[in-house]
Amino acid sequence: MLPLYLTVTDKYLKYSYKDIDRNETVNRIYNLNLALDLDANFSNFKSKVPEFFDVVVIMNPIDIEIRDTIVSCANRPIDISLYMENLFHVPTVGINNVKRYGLQKATANEKDYAGWHLDYFGTYEGKKEYGQESLLTIGNGFFGVRGTYLEARANDNNYPGTYVAGVYNQLSTFINNQDIANEDLVNLPNAQYTTFSIDDGDFFELKESDIEMVYRTLNMKNGIFSTIMYISLQNGKKLKVTTKKVAHTHHFHSYSLQYTVQPLNFSGKIKIYTEIDGAISNKNVKRYRTLDHHHLRIDKTEVSDNFALLLAHTRNSHVNIAISSIVSSPNEVEPKIHSDKSQEKIGQYMTFDAKENESYTLEKTVSIYTSLETKGDLIEVLKANTYHHNFSDIIKNCTGAWKEIWDDEYLEIDGDITSQKLLRMNAYHLTITAHQNVNRHLDVSVGSRGLHGEAYRGHIFWDELFILPYYNIHYPKLVKSLLMYRYNRLDAAKKYAQESGYTGAMYPWQSAMYGDEQSQSIHLNPITNHWEPDNSRKQHHVSLAIAYNVWNYYNMSNDEDFLQEYGLEMLLNIAKFWISLASYDKDTKKYNIDDVMGPDEFHEGYPGAKTGGLKNNSYTNIMTSWLFKKIEQIVNRESSETLRENFSRAHFTDEDIEKMHDIRCNLKLEYNENELLGQFEGYFNLKLINFDFYRRQYGNIERMDRILKAEGDSPDNYQVAKQADALMPLYNLRLDTFLEIMDDLGYPVKDRDKFIENNIRFYLSRTTHGSSLSRIVYSMLALKVDDLDLAWKLFDDSLTSDYYDIQGGTTAEGIHLGVMGATLNVVISYFAGVDYRGHELEIDPKVPEIWNSIKFNMNFKNVHYYFEVDHEKIKIKTDKDTQVLFKQQQVPIKAHQEHVINYSKVIVQP
Repeated sequence: MLPLYLTVTDKYLKYSYKDIDRNETVNRIYNLNLALDLDANFSNFKSKVPEFFDVVVIMNPIDIEIRDTIVSCANRPIDISLYMENLFHVPTVGINNVKRYGLQKATANEKDYAGWHLDYFGTYEGKKEYGQESLLTIGNGFFGVRGTYLEARANDNNYPGTYVAGVYNQLSTFINNQDIANEDLVNLPNAQYTTFSIDDGDFFELKESDIEMVYRTLNMKNGIFSTIMYISLQNGKKLKVTTKKVAHTHHFHSYSLQYTVQPLNFSGKIKIYTEIDGAISNKNVKRYRTLDHHHLRIDKTEVSDNFALLLAHTRNSHVNIAISSIVSSPNEVEPKIHSDKSQEKIGQYMTFDAKENESYTLEKTVSIYTSLETKGDLIEVLKANTYHHNFSDIIKNCTGAWKEIWDDEYLEIDGDITSQKLLRMNAYHLTITAHQNVNRHLDVSVGSRGLHGEAYRGHIFWDELFILPYYNIHYPKLVKSLLMYRYNRLDAAKKYAQESGYTGAMYPWQSAMYGDEQSQSIHLNPITNHWEPDNSRKQHHVSLAIAYNVWNYYNMSNDEDFLQEYGLEMLLNIAKFWISLASYDKDTKKYNIDDVMGPDEFHEGYPGAKTGGLKNNSYTNIMTSWLFKKIEQIVNRESSETLRENFSRAHFTDEDIEKMHDIRCNLKLEYNENELLGQFEGYFNLKLINFDFYRRQYGNIERMDRILKAEGDSPDNYQVAKQADALMPLYNLRLDTFLEIMDDLGYPVKDRDKFIENNIRFYLSRTTHGSSLSRIVYSMLALKVDDLDLAWKLFDDSLTSDYYDIQGGTTAEGIHLGVMGATLNVVISYFAGVDYRGHELEIDPKVPEIWNSIKFNMNFKNVHYYFEVDHEKIKIKTDKDTQVLFKQQQVPIKAHQEHVINYSKVIVQP
């Protein structure tokens, strides 16, 4: 084991290491530049140290109980491990733990800890604090509770939001001479608020000046969010406040919290106060605050002994909401519980005669029910189902439940603790947004920002395309529940198509409670502060994403019942819509699909056009051809009875089948003599743009659309892209499938390697990555041209995008669930190389150089797999006899036996 020894001071970093080549110890000093922030200093420091160490040892930690890696640096305390581990991707340990356990054991302990914990040390403000609250959210698929301090009320630095899946409400606001209607995921009453007072004084409020030290951690291993806060009040009294919060997994209507106060230098009366606060609204997103954001009406508050209850309803969607709390104390002499209430709040408190250095605790269980998932009188339901245990039992229950989850979702990265932590973070957030044990009771799908914030108003987009594959390999039943959300809104999609002049089902770009279109027709440009046309509802490819998810679920699960009862009907209705959208051109003898937008939202229309919409978007046309071909395959093998039933429900005919075949083989693409695939018809006629000029002027140019519009220009004039568009089919489809479609359409690819290389380079040079989904798709594309360095850089940017909040504070408004799902998909499908999009698994690994191995579980066609993939071999274990494809060769796998495939020889070793 090769350590880097580090001594941290306020002015410099002293470090030493063993030079293996010279067999000598090297001592160096790096002087901090106090004009720069710590991130910049440590980034510069990274370039000064060698690359051949595998642990950092901190030689002078501050002697405090929180962590053994707290130091004083640049005149303030920091947890240096958070910086070093993110920089070097290796464990960072304190010398005290090395002395206690030995270097090897201390390193192993930290490696395990860092892979499971999301930690923050110190206080933060504004969007940075909001973003951390998003990432520290607890939940269980039914609700999400943001990771705020329990003492926090909503303000510019803190936002204690609570969201229940599917609870939306629509309000209208007259603003800037426009009547704007928005349907929002509703922020529910805040039942986590808890604080204290001393000797009947004012209740403690969060002030940076009073907080001596604070450490927050989300233990993803058991779902528990903890805070340790050392408080030094203006009157000289010091306290330690420890809080814990966890969402129940099996009893999914509830979460529990524990609040402990320890006076450190005084004795006196301590009151711990907690409440259910109904005086809240939707204020997470600053730009929405000028709109009406008061979605709730409080109907009743009730309190009796340790039980409190608040009833409310949404103003227009009329969802009834009931929230209760039960409080208790584990202290030997349990204090009497007092209460007070108003029309909108219920307060409960305990008073302790506190002694110096003794601890005093309030425990609280909050339960939430709504009329969406619960029938009958909600008060009776709450009172009949009161759920409360002491917090130590709750921790045991949740730890056991999460162990089951992580056994199912096992994913281990060896050699990179930062990637391990962030991949687990992404998996954690996908899991608390939806889970099969919960979603089978709900009529919901997953919003692009999870249950973590209010951006995009909690709506459901095409992001399901990037999210559902992760659920598919672990929880097929969950995917079925999420697809049923779309099936249950099939009539709304058919109505939307009819109102727009089409047939079949046209799913909305933004969907919420009812499945009607929630995209705005205009939007406010934050740079110009003017209303501008919004053509995003022309992204009809959301219907193709839904069809793709239906097929992918069926292909992976072999769920014939779902296909016959729901899936095929959805596919036929979606196909009918695209048939009605396609028009035949006698001159070209091709079909056109007009008036659409692709995934690249920079391009809404043609230069100077009065109306939006594009013609023959390549992604749309290729995926439409793919859909039609899949339906033909289904029709050719399903029974006549199944087809008759589904054709009848979808009003689909044999004539539609013939039309579909003709269209799928003759859709027009923009394809030039250099075998470049145009993003849409006329794309190559657009002007080039000088990115360097705009970078010098604006710095960050990810949102070139806003920059150009602020200058009186438009991205419609240029070959510039927000994200992958024309090449997105290569993310969805196997390369052979993609090339078959190109051949079917009459655009055969002569040199596949040259085609892939040229098209990827062409579009990479024109893409600003204005969407969080852009880099991860291009990471996958870079792997296809064996540009492993670029693939890793783009993947790393995507993996850290929410953690570092690289998009200018957007994580403050909720996590980006799509990119989280996509990173996990890239690890399994492309880095480990286990491609599950065909009839059998096909394996072609490209393990990143920085990683030693990738280990994971997955399900495919009712077979449970365990994989271990490194740079030389693949280990496979299954619970049933099966086979996989490796380099186009069939490899038989016997159940419960470990099989090894060597990269170079394709040898199977039992």
